[in-house]
Amino acid sequence: MDFEAVNVGLWSVFPPLFAIALALITKEVIFSLVLGIMSGTLIYGIAMHTSILGIFYTTADLMMAKVSDNASMIVFLSLLGALVALITRAGGSKAYGKWASRKLKTKRSASLVTALLGVLIFIDDYFNCLTVGTVMKPVTDRHKISREKLAWLIDSTAAPICVIAPISSWSASVVSYYPTASGITGMQAFVQAIPINLYALLTITMVVFISARKNGDFGPMRKAEQRAAEAESLQDADIARNDDIARLETSDKGTFLDLVIPVLLLVVFCILSMLYYGGLWDGSGKSAYAAFGDTDAGMALSLGGLCAIIVTFFIYVPRRLISFTDFFASITAGIKAMVPALIILTLAWTISGVCRDLLSTGDYVAGLVRDSNMPVALIPAIMFLVACGLSFATGTSWGTFGILIPITIAVCDQVAPYLSVTSLAAVMGGAVFGDHCSPISDTTILSSTGAGCSHIDHVATQIPYAVTVAASCFVGYLIAGFSRESLGFGGMVAVSLPASLVVLLLLLFILPAVRRQGSESR
Repeated sequence: MDFEAVNVGLWSVFPPLFAIALALITKEVIFSLVLGIMSGTLIYGIAMHTSILGIFYTTADLMMAKVSDNASMIVFLSLLGALVALITRAGGSKAYGKWASRKLKTKRSASLVTALLGVLIFIDDYFNCLTVGTVMKPVTDRHKISREKLAWLIDSTAAPICVIAPISSWSASVVSYYPTASGITGMQAFVQAIPINLYALLTITMVVFISARKNGDFGPMRKAEQRAAEAESLQDADIARNDDIARLETSDKGTFLDLVIPVLLLVVFCILSMLYYGGLWDGSGKSAYAAFGDTDAGMALSLGGLCAIIVTFFIYVPRRLISFTDFFASITAGIKAMVPALIILTLAWTISGVCRDLLSTGDYVAGLVRDSNMPVALIPAIMFLVACGLSFATGTSWGTFGILIPITIAVCDQVAPYLSVTSLAAVMGGAVFGDHCSPISDTTILSSTGAGCSHIDHVATQIPYAVTVAASCFVGYLIAGFSRESLGFGGMVAVSLPASLVVLLLLLFILPAVRRQGSESR
């Protein structure tokens, strides 16, 4: 359904900021998102001289349009919830937890393996968030790693790794938004931008550093870790959120392979489905690389999830891990467990639609950037901040790509062509930052869902970590902007990347120490 967007100026940024502020104050995400959506449609209705009833019609129509646009992703998430319930019911999660606890002896090793698994699953961030949570939650629970910390580990190795992986749904998105009239192709620009995509590289560095260092946490995350260390069990919260799964009797016959094999099947089937929907076998002679770029990620993931469940039936039922009846009861329980996340996602997609389809929030922000006449050397750093703010307000990285990438490249082509790739990397990194911090971000919602963590708690504990990385990146992009013309691209990377890493490491040593000193003084 097409909507006639209006230009309401500064009012276009009110609905997302209102929803975010309410969510942080009230801790009620659904309530906040609904009010944010209604405030946006009210502004739209006033601008369009719509009746009160028409405002509700607009809200309903927009929500239905977003559900329709994302139907394949809703199916995939439901199937993934069903697969998680099946693995739990078969005893795979319990057996894997016991096995991994014997192999992973320390909290440090559990955190590092969680991060490693997140890096390895680079095909799609949705798939990454829920798969890593499913596999590693039993292990991190046994080592009393807080659910907030697990959610951060998942979130910080989902979008950041996807946005620097040439074979991923994210690269396909970036390439699709890159102007065709530019001197290089979108994929060439994407690959060239990898070494200067500071937010992605520094976030992964921070994950490894925090995971490997003892007492390296700070801010709300430190308190969350302290609560987890003092808790008798971290599984109680999971049972409360997945009561339908908890009521199903867990088999004692399951082995760790009963978790590993279904997850591997899911990975394989999703990759094959992406290649299928990308046209690898349609007779056109397309390469696997090109097929990944042309695929329909939502449809591919849904097909992969369905195939994984079908094969899992033949793995579990004949071995009597699950009866025929319990197999389908577990599917129902797993889908029910995903309903809260699906509700929040639907509302997040809707408020993003309010910004993009009704109020032209992105066009308003882009216009401010275009008319600002900023100094050329500041373009990467300024575009990074703009991408941070826009993605935070709208809750979408890909939407930020679609709005800012064409504008950024057009501006650079006119005034500083040599900064095009650097500015592209800045936009991509800034988009991921806002996606990390925003309570209305779908990736943030899925990370907290995968970890079995309160969504608002995940946002509150992750923001200080994301801001620490972003501050380091801002310094790096300032250096990059002023050094690119004189040092060339290679020289700029050789200076700006180490400089931003040094800033990040200094902050990671200082912030925990400051927090500890404050605690001791009290």
